[in-house]
Amino acid sequence: MSGYAPSPRPTFDGPAPIPYASVARHLWGDPEAGEVADWIYVSSDRIHQLVWGVPVGGGFRHSDAFRTIFAADVLYLVLQGTMVIANPATGEVHRIAPGEAAFFRRDTWHHAWNDDITPLRVLEFFAPPPSQGTSGSYARMQPPLEAVHYTRVDLLGRWPMERAAAAIGQTIWSVREHDLLWTMLGAEHPTPVGLLAATDRLTVGRVRLLPGRHMGAHSHDGDESLYVRSGVLNVRLARGERPNWFELHPGDGFYLPRGTIHAYHNIGAEPAEFYFGVAPRYQPPEDA
Repeated sequence: MSGYAPSPRPTFDGPAPIPYASVARHLWGDPEAGEVADWIYVSSDRIHQLVWGVPVGGGFRHSDAFRTIFAADVLYLVLQGTMVIANPATGEVHRIAPGEAAFFRRDTWHHAWNDDITPLRVLEFFAPPPSQGTSGSYARMQPPLEAVHYTRVDLLGRWPMERAAAAIGQTIWSVREHDLLWTMLGAEHPTPVGLLAATDRLTVGRVRLLPGRHMGAHSHDGDESLYVRSGVLNVRLARGERPNWFELHPGDGFYLPRGTIHAYHNIGAEPAEFYFGVAPRYQPPEDA
């Protein structure tokens, strides 16, 4: 198992902007598993957020040192390229286009490839985070995968008639536009929020904030991390925080510790789209 090195774990003492230029860089993998470039935004004791990428024709599998099975809820959101993701233990295969996601829970083996003519870039939210022993150290304690499958053999000769039955025992879920769980956040200026995943460990959502709009002050019973996809987003903190006004551009992130009261503003001329992850609980803290 030589060659494995844990990834960096960027932490912050309080609310913090994370400019793209300051994001920690890391190279995961080895020749057998494949190599993946990581841009790690935050890795607190509650949430882990990064962007990972592989070139055209690239991808990752696993090796003895780099086993892709974790004790966490994981969401992969495709930013660029097209991702094919598979569970080599069950034969499940999913093809995920830009703006779509794949979600899986703990103890799910997974391999992924770039199925496009552009480099693949994927936004990842992971909770509980590696600081809780859920990543590499956990993976190396799991039994090795004895056989690799990329076909649901049990469905051959039964498709599409058994489509509903195929969902039974499924371990990876594709999340497309029609799969979002929509909610409204904010009392004064309600804003639609599309939730891609909402479990007892991790909530991931998407917001498209129109020009001149803002999402009112709110907080969560968990750490929150952001990734700006497009437009210019301003983050406003409660008055007691200094500084309390931040400007984020595409590729930038932001970290908000549990209970931090904050609001989102778009004072620009174009919509601002961003993704957020909250772990472990999305609802406001009971002591707020």
